[in-house]
Amino acid sequence: MLSIITAAEAAGLIRDADTLIVGGNGGTGAAEAILDALEQRFLGGQGPHNLTLINITGVGAVTEKGLCHLAHEGMIARVIGGNFGLQVPFMRLVRDELIDAYNFPQGVMSQLCRAMAAKHPGVLTHVGLNTYMDPRQDGGRMNTRTTAPLVDLLELHGQSWLLYRVPAPPDVAIIRGTSADEDGYISMEHEGTTREDLSIAQAVHNAGGTVICQVKRIVKRGSIHPQMVKIPGFLIDHVVLEPDQMQTYGTVYDPARCGETRVPVAMITPDPLTERRVIARRAAFELRPRDVVNLGVGISAMIPNVAAEEGISDLITLTVESGVVGGVPGHAREFGTAINPRVILDQAYQFDFYDGGGLSCAFLSFAEVDEAGNVNVTRFGDRRDGSGGFIDITQNAKRLIFSGTMTGGKFDIGVENGRLAIRRDGAFRKFVAQVGQISFSASLAAQRGQHVSYITERAVFELENGSVTLTEIAPGARLEEDILAHMGFRPRISPQLRDMDPRIFRSGPMGIAQSFKALPARSRKVA
Repeated sequence: MLSIITAAEAAGLIRDADTLIVGGNGGTGAAEAILDALEQRFLGGQGPHNLTLINITGVGAVTEKGLCHLAHEGMIARVIGGNFGLQVPFMRLVRDELIDAYNFPQGVMSQLCRAMAAKHPGVLTHVGLNTYMDPRQDGGRMNTRTTAPLVDLLELHGQSWLLYRVPAPPDVAIIRGTSADEDGYISMEHEGTTREDLSIAQAVHNAGGTVICQVKRIVKRGSIHPQMVKIPGFLIDHVVLEPDQMQTYGTVYDPARCGETRVPVAMITPDPLTERRVIARRAAFELRPRDVVNLGVGISAMIPNVAAEEGISDLITLTVESGVVGGVPGHAREFGTAINPRVILDQAYQFDFYDGGGLSCAFLSFAEVDEAGNVNVTRFGDRRDGSGGFIDITQNAKRLIFSGTMTGGKFDIGVENGRLAIRRDGAFRKFVAQVGQISFSASLAAQRGQHVSYITERAVFELENGSVTLTEIAPGARLEEDILAHMGFRPRISPQLRDMDPRIFRSGPMGIAQSFKALPARSRKVA
């Protein structure tokens, strides 16, 4: 008999010192009603306290919702997570040394769920070598109070590997679906992602724990087509019914995000021509026909909008690490989903493809770039974002494009009369002598023959022979005053230094479709 309980009753099942694993991905898939009830219970003085939290990636709307509900001193003792950027209140707990904090690559976290289910010792992988995941650096530890090692460096068949250890068996899982039948069989027909919820349920069930699933509706026994069932009923202990469950943190329900319907790409409105749009447009010039592409958060997530405006969306395949393949990926509160997806995979399978070198190219953000070409996106200033899928992707894609503004802080930069207008620059540099943490290793990229670019609104750099080389400059930008003066090192300047394409700085489509179709496809062979 299906056990249907309230969100408050679900929260009451979590005890002090439990290990809690929470599903969800970016702006989608969180059991919001249960997480809210858990927070209210804690704030009411009823606990739970000293939880170990496992989250596969960031879950929330940056400063609210999702795992932000759990970011309270005394509630969490330890976190093992793939990212904290969408649950910013957690960063204070990490930064102020109030909790033990581990950050592992998002793909590793997803694959660890399968390892936990099968009771394997961990995930053995090359992902994370020569970065702060490597125990020769930080071993994935995000603050000084976190001392216990959870990552081992191993030598096997003459090659170095990292073993990410399986955490302690989880006591409780909080996951989400769309429908539960009267026997607890779960489908996800309205979900924009399917994540690793099956593996989470298997892991907790096999550990003798409690699996709680939030759904929108209860349906008749056996009425869900067996190919639509994502989680068997025997894995589910309790169901919380939440009819008002939102599809993402920005959308109640959009049938085009789960494949129920498709919308014309022409309906997608172009983003305004800001400095961020300039960067996304320049980055789009690095695409090639038949590319299989990953897009990160931030500016990179704006590239699909450019591709749609240029009419080249159907000539490439955009993917998101959440498991979405095809369509036009969303950003901000829609991140993790896509409009018109062609396939929605469980996340671990997406990372199997990524880790094996399947991506043609990847577009990612940067917080810091240093003279050697290393990139930091994980720990800088007051932020403790963690890697998300960044390390899995950057260590395996054949072509890498890092995108970001030249400076950070409050700046006033726009586009006027087809030229970049720098009215006020940011207060701090992003091109520095040495990055605060190595999230991307330029030396490892060179060993693997990866082609690497760094694109800003005013300049384009390439990683050439172990040094950052300036290759393009925006119309309206001055070499010394607007570029070199804002760098903590002097880059090599290419003898073929040229202007960025002027079409980037004009309103309306750039008209690149015809020339794009004539470009050769990228080789799938590993360098």
